Amino acid sequence: MNEFDDITLTRRDLLIAGALTATAAAVPQALAAPQGAAPEQAPVSAKVNLQVNGRTHVLELDTRTTLLDALREHLQLSGTKKGCDHGQCGACTVIADGRRINSCLSLAVMHEGSSITTIEGLGASDKLHPMQAAFIKHDGYQCGYCTPGQICSAVSVLQEIKQGIPSHVSADLNAQPLLTPEEIRERMSGNICRCGAYSNILDAITDVAGRPA
Repeated sequence: MNEFDDITLTRRDLLIAGALTATAAAVPQALAAPQGAAPEQAPVSAKVNLQVNGRTHVLELDTRTTLLDALREHLQLSGTKKGCDHGQCGACTVIADGRRINSCLSLAVMHEGSSITTIEGLGASDKLHPMQAAFIKHDGYQCGYCTPGQICSAVSVLQEIKQGIPSHVSADLNAQPLLTPEEIRERMSGNICRCGAYSNILDAITDVAGRPA
C-alpha cells in the first residue's frame, strides 16, 4: 500500500462518516410529527348527474374521481379501457356531448348533466353500430384492448369531417376537409394500437364513410 492508497481510504472514510452523520440527524426530524401541522383532509364527495348511453345516473363520487373510473368502477361499464391513465394511448376514449375525450384526463364532476356515450352505447350484439361491424369485417383489431377507444374515436372522426372541423393536415382551414387517408390518420393518431392494426382500422373507417376500402 502506497501513500496514495492511504489518502484515498481516508477520504472515503470521511465521506462515509459524513453521510452517516447526516442521515442520523435527518431521520428523527423525518419521523417526528411537525408541530401545528394541519390534520389530513377527508375526501370531498359530490353528487353527479350523468346521462350515460341514454340512461340517467346519479352518483355520489369523490371529487377526484375521473370519468373513466366513474364509468368502470361505479357503473360497471368496463368496455372503456384504462391503458396509460395519462391521456397518451386513447384506450379510454368516450364521446361526451358529441365530442370525443380521453376519460382518464377528465374528472366526473366536470360532466354534470353531460351526455356520455361509451362503446356499450354505440350498438348491441344483435344490432352493431356500422363502425363496429366494419371493424369486424376488416379485422381492425387483434388483442382488442384498444378497440373500444378506436371505435369511439373513429365515429367522432367522421363527424368532425362532416362538420368541417379542420385538422393539422387540412390544406385549407376555411374549406371542407376531405376524407383522405392522411386526414383519417392524423385524426386517429391519438389512439395507439400496440398490435399494429392501423391499415385495417383505416379500411374500416373509409368503408363506413362510403369510400372503397
